Amino acid sequence: MMRIEPRVQGVTPELLELYREVSPSTIGHLTDFGFLKGLRPLFRPIRILGNAVTVRIPHIDAAAIRHALELAEPGDVLVVDMSGDDQRACWGEFRTYAALRKKLAGAIVSGCVSDVRALSALGFPVYSTGVSALTTRSLELEGEVNVPISVCGASMNPGDLIVGDDDGVFAVDPRQAERFGLAALEKQRREAKKRQELGYGHLQV
Repeated sequence: MMRIEPRVQGVTPELLELYREVSPSTIGHLTDFGFLKGLRPLFRPIRILGNAVTVRIPHIDAAAIRHALELAEPGDVLVVDMSGDDQRACWGEFRTYAALRKKLAGAIVSGCVSDVRALSALGFPVYSTGVSALTTRSLELEGEVNVPISVCGASMNPGDLIVGDDDGVFAVDPRQAERFGLAALEKQRREAKKRQELGYGHLQV
């Protein structure tokens, strides 16, 4: 049975602006919660920042992803909980076309993706735990959209702030995001000043 809940807009324009220059590795100095461990970017360099639209699929049936794509709005990040399936790919070339058409900010899959060459050429930000030629099906039997999910050891809610780069991805509760964002920017400012004081700036490429 499909469960499709309304989209949640948890991320404000102010939060997006605050996190524009925040690195996930800086957030990782401030908290252990929300890091999506085991995720790998499909290509580098990469950057992802947006409002989470969550999806849970029951292994083989990925029909709920289509419903999520229909609900998603520009700037959203689709986050897929594959219920522990680490063999099948639920995301590929044509879902990426649909996401690009909707102007989404990226996709995160706690499982596999396929069509790597096409996805890399399209440049749409995708993180996954693996790659597979074995795929899911669209059966319309079961799935959930915009519900709490578990991704790579982290609990996530629809409307969470997703921030990622070459180092990995964090999901941040919007209620705590301003505090973490301000602390992260301050840490990055201190690091930049220290870099300059120690003369490391000229060593960067």
